[in-house]
Amino acid sequence: MKELELKYGCNPNQKPSRIFMRDGSELPVAVLNGKPGYINFLDALNAWQLARELQEATGLPAAASFKHVSPAGAAVGLPLSDPERKMYFVEDGAELSPIACAYIRARGADRLCSYGDWAALSGVCDAAAARYLKAEVSDGIIAPGYTAGALEILRTKKKGNYNVVQIDPAYVPAAQEYKDVFGVTFQQGRNACKIDESLLNRIVTRNQSLTEAAKRDMLVALITLKYTQSNSVCYVKDGQAIGVGAGQQSRIHCTRLAGNKADTWWLRQHPAVLALPFLEDIRRPDRDNAIDVYLSDEWEDLLADGVWQNTFRERPQPLAAAEKKAWISKLTGVTCGSDAFFPFGDNVERARKSGVRYIVQPGGSIRDDHVIQTADRYGMTMCFTGTRLFHH
Repeated sequence: MKELELKYGCNPNQKPSRIFMRDGSELPVAVLNGKPGYINFLDALNAWQLARELQEATGLPAAASFKHVSPAGAAVGLPLSDPERKMYFVEDGAELSPIACAYIRARGADRLCSYGDWAALSGVCDAAAARYLKAEVSDGIIAPGYTAGALEILRTKKKGNYNVVQIDPAYVPAAQEYKDVFGVTFQQGRNACKIDESLLNRIVTRNQSLTEAAKRDMLVALITLKYTQSNSVCYVKDGQAIGVGAGQQSRIHCTRLAGNKADTWWLRQHPAVLALPFLEDIRRPDRDNAIDVYLSDEWEDLLADGVWQNTFRERPQPLAAAEKKAWISKLTGVTCGSDAFFPFGDNVERARKSGVRYIVQPGGSIRDDHVIQTADRYGMTMCFTGTRLFHH
């Protein structure tokens, strides 16, 4: 197939729309089910690159959960803890493969933003991954292959209209990229920079300690940032992005946004949240929304008389600000990555509040000395990569 006609572009008024190869060659993708749209393919191709590069860099199965051309989450396929199984709504006794764990963790980074996502797997999608995905609200999936059982499961999703795309894992894109804006054609070399441990050799802080787990998490952060709309900041723990701040004009706003998401991810593991007495017939998205409001300053909107009965069997007690702060203080060992340099130490100050112990960023600010001093104040380890990762 050399081209695929699409229903429309970003919006229904943007017609005609298609994907094709400039050189007239075959497309590297095949649609196995459904009818993906323009934004679906933007998400699919960016998400696939992220998942593939994560596996290449870490040697572990990897996955990404994309929304509007930025990752809501990304992760490698490490086993789930019991609290994670509960917070991600994994069925009791469900057997999970590494690739299934990778997607569950990727989606679990920010379940609110992953609603209606595009999933990407670095390896063959098996039945375990398909079964979990079937129960989630998702627009589609891209993977290099599917087992017969997985394809059978996915073809029953969304009344048979779920988008399933297979990509040729051997496909190598052209070295040059083109993009038209307002009738003007832009050309640039594809961002083919290889992200590996060689980027982590320049440790600029007094604390030179860098564990193997921290190196892995730095790679997860950098590769996630490579495919996140800039400016962007990413918090990672145990091989899983737990907070992504994308597309903000100010870097401190990225750091705050990603940090707030990381805090929410951690608060979802609070015993009071895991024990929320939901009604039996509450759907997963409604649970996610309820948890988000419960943990916010707007909790009264959820727990007001005549309202809480729509969600809970009994009215739960709200978490006090002091309780939330105390729980967040237990979050440790987090890695924070930035796609460009931190211009001020305030980014380090904010990252510290979400348990950040390791920082990876390009460096190159005229205030690098102040940023390093701030990291030193808290005993952090910070690497300068010298590599900017803007993505637009």
